[in-house]
Amino acid sequence: MKILLRPLLFCVLLLPLAAQAQWRWQEGKDYALISPAVSSGMAPAGKIEVTEVFSYGCPYCYQGLTAMSQLQKSLPPDVAFTLVHASFVPSEGWPMFQRAWLTARKLGIAEPNHEAFFDAIWKTGEFPLVDPTSGRLRQPLPTIEDAAAFYAKHSKVSAADFLATARSAEIDAQVKAQDDYVKNARVPGTPSLVVNGRYLVNSAAVGSWEGIQQLIAFLIAQERTRLAK
Repeated sequence: MKILLRPLLFCVLLLPLAAQAQWRWQEGKDYALISPAVSSGMAPAGKIEVTEVFSYGCPYCYQGLTAMSQLQKSLPPDVAFTLVHASFVPSEGWPMFQRAWLTARKLGIAEPNHEAFFDAIWKTGEFPLVDPTSGRLRQPLPTIEDAAAFYAKHSKVSAADFLATARSAEIDAQVKAQDDYVKNARVPGTPSLVVNGRYLVNSAAVGSWEGIQQLIAFLIAQERTRLAK
């Protein structure tokens, strides 16, 4: 058996890196093909898009903040990192968090307060979602008024302006667009990663953050090749 394995290993080492990646990452196992492709509508024209589907109500998204930040910083210049907020757990307030995030994004205060909002929910208890004593969700769930108060405290946008924007037809349309994206990409949970609206990463199958980063690099390279044709 050892004699047979040696030439096989030698042949693999002679393969170009792209071919080795193709041999390692398997469609249907490590990632799923999304057909037809979807778009978040948030990436600049001409950029390949890496999207995190997340929710402020998801503790695993909070735990992955540092990793996602590292991923964003590692992306090459022709790639844009975008966020889509899922809403599929109404019992934990996700639709309200989605509307609050879209509103903050529209007002230009989402990114500067992204980590702070997560911290307020899962670390400091400033935002009224989880009871710090019991660890259970508070009832009633927080409202868009609570989100407006948070952003008014942490930015120069007033609570009244925040609420007016949150209740606008523009935000209603963005809510529908984000829900359509999550549905059409067949996102099973959060956090999830999607490359250029065509590939849904199966993080559980990949098994490690290092592997996920390598898979994303491979999928980005595939998109470059496809777009260059």
